[in-house]
Amino acid sequence: ADLLRGFATLLKPAEGNDVKLTEWITTARAIDLPHLRSFTNGLEIDRSAVNAGLTLPYHNGRTEGVNTRTKRIMRQMHGRAGIDLLRHRILLP
Repeated sequence: ADLLRGFATLLKPAEGNDVKLTEWITTARAIDLPHLRSFTNGLEIDRSAVNAGLTLPYHNGRTEGVNTRTKRIMRQMHGRAGIDLLRHRILLP
């Protein structure tokens, strides 16, 4: 549980989180839990993206929110209307 809390503190972007992540991965691999080892291997596969996510203050939350809203509206319409109605429903709050 302490190890997971340690990882959770890394999720707030800050300088030096990439170094802390390296230390965290070393500690996690020493415990030798199969699922945790698989998770750390996944982090290592695209380490540059993980480092960017943990150190840079940028995110795409607003874009993902718009995508989710658009998909929800499309599911509600069940494909019964054309692009004009979809555009109307997206642009009106």
